Amino acid sequence: MSEPKITVYIPTRNNAAYLSEAVDSVLRQTADQWELLIVDDGSEDNTADVLRLYQGDDRIRTFRTEGIGLPGVCNLALSHCRGRYLIRLDGDDIFDENILLVLGNYLDRRPDVALVFPDYFLVDESGEVLSLERRPRLYCEDHVLDTPPNGACALIRVDVLKGLNGYREDLGAQDGFDLWTRVSRRHECANVNLPLFYYRRHSANITNNSERILMARRAIKRDAAASLLADYRPLQVVIPCRRNYDFREDLWKASVNGKTLLEDKIETCLASPLFDRVVVACDNLEARDLVAGYGDPRLSFFQRDRADTIRSVNIAQLLGKVAAEADPEFKGATMLNLIPTPFVTLATMEEAVHTMVMNQADSAMGVDELAFPVYRRTPDGLQAIGPRGEFRSELNRLYYETRTSLATRNANLSRGSLTGSRIVYFQLHADEHFFINSERSLKIARLIREDRA
Repeated sequence: MSEPKITVYIPTRNNAAYLSEAVDSVLRQTADQWELLIVDDGSEDNTADVLRLYQGDDRIRTFRTEGIGLPGVCNLALSHCRGRYLIRLDGDDIFDENILLVLGNYLDRRPDVALVFPDYFLVDESGEVLSLERRPRLYCEDHVLDTPPNGACALIRVDVLKGLNGYREDLGAQDGFDLWTRVSRRHECANVNLPLFYYRRHSANITNNSERILMARRAIKRDAAASLLADYRPLQVVIPCRRNYDFREDLWKASVNGKTLLEDKIETCLASPLFDRVVVACDNLEARDLVAGYGDPRLSFFQRDRADTIRSVNIAQLLGKVAAEADPEFKGATMLNLIPTPFVTLATMEEAVHTMVMNQADSAMGVDELAFPVYRRTPDGLQAIGPRGEFRSELNRLYYETRTSLATRNANLSRGSLTGSRIVYFQLHADEHFFINSERSLKIARLIREDRA
């Protein structure tokens, strides 16, 4: 066998039902000069029986590990690969027959590109196509590069991956996001708008493990932002509150599980070493007395003008005044933490900052994707907005601001803008969307707190 140009590797664990389909999709490739590594990471089903079907093909090598996890399997494949390029195919997914031909030729012709990835079909457990997932063209339709490709089925130069010391094994998830973050910051990447693999979604795959994914995502962002944070300091949190104009007077005084909403916000913010300054801005001086009781040098009080508390006034005006006290040149950044959002966690606040910083954006906000049809009125009736049918792209998805998490550069505030023009986003855990805007929602918040206590 001649030296392969491309190494394909398949990590598998208890995927016997789909594994033959994955392996056969490699064997059907129209390109030559490939090798296939299959790593069985402690399967307890009949995976071994499936692998025996491929004995004798000198293009295929198999390995057995005992539950080392996906990043460990990826590094094992990296250490054993003989190709110049490396690509992963998960044991429950399927290659299009031309993926190696198209992506391999792309890297051959573009020595300046380190990684290339295609579009894909999302399929169900039986292989029925659910949608075509299209990614905007990098640097042409997508200038922010804040959305990573699928972790599998991206072709990368082996020397680049080894230069980055391979995959992180401390995360347990989001290996694709981690790889994308590290590669895209140092090298040019590319994509082709051809659907060249079939990504299977089913009840057992990691895509559905939301808590594990969330923790890994936050760790990656924190590490990626660490070297850039100095450019965003001083970093302050502003907790605005007011006497009037909410559904009840002095909403900040409302008690939820033994603490006022304001006390809960203050204590959450002070628990983080990330923030240089925590400011309570209120037109009621009773809030100043509460602030004084903490004795933390990072915590201060800013007296709001009553005119600034009217609902129609842009809150950027207040945030700009607060920022000017400690950052007269407006070089730092501000985290907005609203009183009516009792379930926003410290981890989410930090993620907002890290998302903004790692993408060198003007602001970052917590959003959620609209999962239901949205329409607008036209002269001929209602017209759908956003994706319809089986075609989906990052550019036609619709998101709404959850009003619960926003980080912004102080330079925006100096111009009277809350967000600036370059806005990035992250999706919040559903529990954190909760917003207190009535006596009923306040009662619900109390019940939720009691249930969690």
